[in-house]
Amino acid sequence: MSKQILKISDEFWNIRGEFKIGGVLNIGTQASLARRATGQFVLLDAYTLDGQVKAEVDAATRDGADIEAIINLHPFHTVHVKKAHQQYPDARLYGTRRHLDKFPDLPWQTELSESAECAALFAEDFEFSVPAGVDFISSNEHLHFSSVLAYHKASRTIHSDDTLMYLQLPGLLGMLKKPEVTFHMTLAKTLERRASAAEDFRAWARQLAADWNDAENLCAAHSAALLGRDNQSESISNRILIALGKVERTLQAHEKKFG
Repeated sequence: MSKQILKISDEFWNIRGEFKIGGVLNIGTQASLARRATGQFVLLDAYTLDGQVKAEVDAATRDGADIEAIINLHPFHTVHVKKAHQQYPDARLYGTRRHLDKFPDLPWQTELSESAECAALFAEDFEFSVPAGVDFISSNEHLHFSSVLAYHKASRTIHSDDTLMYLQLPGLLGMLKKPEVTFHMTLAKTLERRASAAEDFRAWARQLAADWNDAENLCAAHSAALLGRDNQSESISNRILIALGKVERTLQAHEKKFG
């Protein structure tokens, strides 16, 4: 996974970035640039831009003057937050509660990324969804299941960090197993420890598939982007339901334990 920018439409670009564990294993990360109906832009998630990627973003946004907001969507994706703000300091800065607690010196907007108030500010162009039945900010910092999912209506693109993934195995393994949309592997550990949490998650996933049933593209962190022009199989909406079916045993095990 090298740094690159994917043009998904005239209104949406997905930035595939690098994130190395131990400085060696690159599991990747992402941000997305989306054009609003006003002609202004929103950066979904923070990433330090450089080289050709930054040149393309700056060319599209008048050197960043047209980027009106940076919306940080994943509570635990914080590595590039300060640098992104430094690169585009005039963009309004939005974050989850954890972002504000971690970087209290930054000029955050009062509306949290996970709030209905933030969603209302961008409702003309985006829909946002927070998974139900799971911890949004886990007490275990190694559990990164939940994030705010964003849907850019004009380009029919879902931007998801960790929650929904599109897994492509490399090399020969990729020839043996087709790429698939999945839920992040930490679901079992992040379901809320209460009765009905599993059913709340099911209902959320089903509603997501119904509400965003015209989605054509899925941009997922740490994995890959599934683009409509390359999708020769199930719709993304159906893929979400298939992914839900694959975690049913996990949900049933939780129900057996908590009721």
